[in-house]
Amino acid sequence: MAVIKAEHLGKTVLLGDSSLTILQDVNLEVASGQSVAIIGRSGSGKSTLLSLLAGLDGASQGRLQLNGHELTALDEDGRAAVRNQHVGFVFQSFQLLSHLSALENVMLPLELAGDANARTKASEWLNHVGLGERLHHQPNQLSGGEQQRVAIARAFVSEPEILFADEPTGNLDPQTGQTIIELLFKLNREQGTTLVLVTHDHSLAALCEHQYALENGALHARLQEAQG
Repeated sequence: MAVIKAEHLGKTVLLGDSSLTILQDVNLEVASGQSVAIIGRSGSGKSTLLSLLAGLDGASQGRLQLNGHELTALDEDGRAAVRNQHVGFVFQSFQLLSHLSALENVMLPLELAGDANARTKASEWLNHVGLGERLHHQPNQLSGGEQQRVAIARAFVSEPEILFADEPTGNLDPQTGQTIIELLFKLNREQGTTLVLVTHDHSLAALCEHQYALENGALHARLQEAQG
């Protein structure tokens, strides 16, 4: 069963009296438990595509289903409800709230969902990513790698079916980035999550089962097939 199904998906934005097509005629199916990389240069539309697939933004054309929900038929509140139920995120910029501790950042999605065990679950996940000694540190007291570990714990704590990762090592040095990627893929295997990874890094994309190239707003054949 496809947990993500995009058909002729497109995104066009108005710029004054003209329009700019960012994505056009994107077709993609992702099965449950698969790991998929979408690779492309800066400005190719990768982050825009991720935003559409995750329901963070609305498409201009086409249809999109996420875990059986027709996202293109929903308004912003409807898409948010689907995201909260099914989706986790890891971003390049970590997206931690600076005034909250590591524990509070990880607790946040559970609290918003009304989970009475939010503190216990968040503590367990921070221990799981190696930050059991840093529960009460705020983001500015953590290194970049530690902040991304908090973000990974926050992404997995709600047990999402689908995890979207947007350049997850973009703000990290190579050694720290490698450690974070190993952790991300390890947890993904353990949890059986569907992973959609957006990156410009070919070596990182190669870790995924399926790879697609985004060029000039169009999604092309799998890289391994094109190379073969």
